[in-house]
Amino acid sequence: MRFIKILFFTLLVFICVQQRVKAAPEVPDTVKVGSYILSLHDINFHDKEYTMRYWLWFVYNNPRFDFTTQVEVPNAKSVEKPDVLVDTINGKTWVLMKMKSVMKQSWNVNDYPFDEQNIVLSIENTMYDKKWLVYEIDSAGSSYAPTMNVDGWKIKNFRVMRGENVYNTSFGDPRATTSKAEYDSFNIKMTLERDAMGLFMKIFLGMYIAFFIGSIAFFIEVKEIESRFALPVGGLFAAVGNKYIIDSLLPETSDYTLVDTLHSITFVFIFLSIFLIAYCTQLHEKNKAFKAERVNIIGSRIMITSYILLNIFFVSMAAFF
Repeated sequence: MRFIKILFFTLLVFICVQQRVKAAPEVPDTVKVGSYILSLHDINFHDKEYTMRYWLWFVYNNPRFDFTTQVEVPNAKSVEKPDVLVDTINGKTWVLMKMKSVMKQSWNVNDYPFDEQNIVLSIENTMYDKKWLVYEIDSAGSSYAPTMNVDGWKIKNFRVMRGENVYNTSFGDPRATTSKAEYDSFNIKMTLERDAMGLFMKIFLGMYIAFFIGSIAFFIEVKEIESRFALPVGGLFAAVGNKYIIDSLLPETSDYTLVDTLHSITFVFIFLSIFLIAYCTQLHEKNKAFKAERVNIIGSRIMITSYILLNIFFVSMAAFF
């Protein structure tokens, strides 16, 4: 009797070990997957994140798979515990999950506020790589709610597709023959286009007012030295303050953005205004009043016109090209 127990235990251990080291099948199992987006909100440029609520479903045959516990969103900051429905239909397992994720996003702010953003949410199985599992995309069933409204944005494009996430490690698997692991992924991609004109006026109106207040100095008599210097200096401080306010809304970036370009142009032209005023003042003090007036008029017209044209050029490049 004891021999039979030992034999049975040995056989059980052998079966368990065989199951653990079982090689991947020659043909991976197919899992049908789709998604329906309910909302996209709390877009935060400074913290590089946004929040998405969505339905996610899987239909498959293999009983090894358990998508109620094996779903991973690799590019998420956090994922709330989902509401889950599991059913068996025509011999296939159907898993329906209601998800909410706070997603990481690297925002492209080069043309802000005339920017487009590509949103990508990636789903993969935590346990089985593409040797075991590949996705079949339910394109017909995947969409977003027609009532979904992303404040300040238009949904320009929506797609669901297969992808592949490659990890340069075998995670210590002794059976691995390569030092990388490949996982099939289900990707939700959306392109958002900003409704920009209203926002543009809000964030740059202070900068433009600062410049044109400084330009009023050109219409004051050359002999009024204090007033002519005070206006552009005050405009310079106002423009710098406007730049700091906008920068606080945006993520840190090493790129030279439209915001940087327009503010730099403003700073340079305010400095040139101060330089021109100083030159005209010097001419006036040398009893060259007529020449000072001519330089003041011609120089101011050239500077104001150049400033307006440069702004139109850079804004047009960001908005239309």
